[in-house]
Amino acid sequence: MPNDGKSGGKNGEAADRKKPGKKPLIILGLVVLVIAIAALIWWLLTRNQISTDDAYTDGNAITMAPKVSGYVTKLNINDNVYVHKGDLLLEIDPRDYAAQVDQARAQLGLAKAQLLSAQAQLDIARVQYPAQYEQARAQIETANANYAKAQADYERQHAVDPRATTQQNVDTATAQQRSSHADVMSAKAQLKTASLVPQQIRQAVAAVEARREQVAQAEAQLETAQLNLAWCDLRSPSDGWITRRNVQFGSFLQAGTSLFSIVTPQVWITANFKESQLARMRPGDKVKITVDAYPNLELHGHVDSVQLGSGSRFSAFPAENATGNFVKIVQRVPVKIVVDDGLPNNQPLPLGISVVPTVYLRH
Repeated sequence: MPNDGKSGGKNGEAADRKKPGKKPLIILGLVVLVIAIAALIWWLLTRNQISTDDAYTDGNAITMAPKVSGYVTKLNINDNVYVHKGDLLLEIDPRDYAAQVDQARAQLGLAKAQLLSAQAQLDIARVQYPAQYEQARAQIETANANYAKAQADYERQHAVDPRATTQQNVDTATAQQRSSHADVMSAKAQLKTASLVPQQIRQAVAAVEARREQVAQAEAQLETAQLNLAWCDLRSPSDGWITRRNVQFGSFLQAGTSLFSIVTPQVWITANFKESQLARMRPGDKVKITVDAYPNLELHGHVDSVQLGSGSRFSAFPAENATGNFVKIVQRVPVKIVVDDGLPNNQPLPLGISVVPTVYLRH
C-alpha cells in the first residue's frame, strides 16, 4: 500500500528525534576536562600544604601570688591594663615585717657579742689551763716534800725512847704525817684535773663554734625577715596585661593565694594536627595563619617544634589500649608555631582564640 506524503513526513521527524546530536557530548567532555584540569592544578598547588582548624593562640600567663600575708595598703592595677617589668603592682602592710627585721637585727647583735666573749674566753683558756697544769705540778712537788719531812718526823718520834719525847710530840708528828699524805693525794687529784688541758681548750673552741653558728642562724633569720619585708611590695616580673584580677584595696591576703595573672606579649600558636599529617612536617616550615576573630588579619610564622606525645597521652586519664576492645582513633599531636610577623602593635591577640594555620611543607 503506497504511503502518502503526510505519513512519510512524520516518520522522518521521528527518526530525527531518535538520533542524539554530538554537541551535548562535546560540552560534557569539555566540562569533565575543565574539572580534571582544575583538580590537577589544585592538587599541584596544595599538595605541599597542610592545615587544621583545631588550633588556637597560646602564650605565657604568669599567676601572681603573695609570699607574705597582710592587708593591701596600696593597689596600682586594674583589669586588663598594661604593666611593665618592675612596676609596683600592690603593697602589703609592712609594719609587722619591719618590726621583725628590727628584732632579728637585735638578735644578730647579741649573737655577735656572745661570739666575741667566747673568743676572749678561748684566748684566756689557752693561757690559763697550761698555767694551772704547771701550778698543779709544783703543788704536788711541794706536797711530796712536806710529806717526806712529816714522814721523817713521824718515824723519828716513834723510834726514840718514849722517855726522850712526849706523847704530844708523837701525836703532832702523826697528825702532820697524815695531813701531808692527804695534801699529796689532793695535789695528785688536782694534777689529774689540770692535765686535761687539750680537752679544756677543745671545750672552749667548741663554745666559740657554737656562738659562731648562733651568729649564722641570726644572720639567716635577719635575711628571712628582710625578704619578708621586701615581699610586701609585689612587683611585675614581666611586661604584660593584667587579667583575672581577684584582689581589692584593703583586702587581707593569705600567702600563696592567686591574685591575678599577667599575660606576656609573646604569642604563639598551638595547632593539633592529625598524626597522618606529620610525615613531612619539619621544624622551620613556613606557616600562614588566619584568625577567626580578625578575618582581615594574616600572620606569618614557622613550625618551632612538635610535641613528643599526643594530646591524649598527656591527659589526666590516658587511654589504656591494652584493656578491653581496641578501636583505632586518629590521634592529634600539638605543634608549636612561632609567629614571625603580622602581629599588630595596637591589637593584642587574646589567648585561646581560634586560628587556622596552613603549613607549607618543604620536604
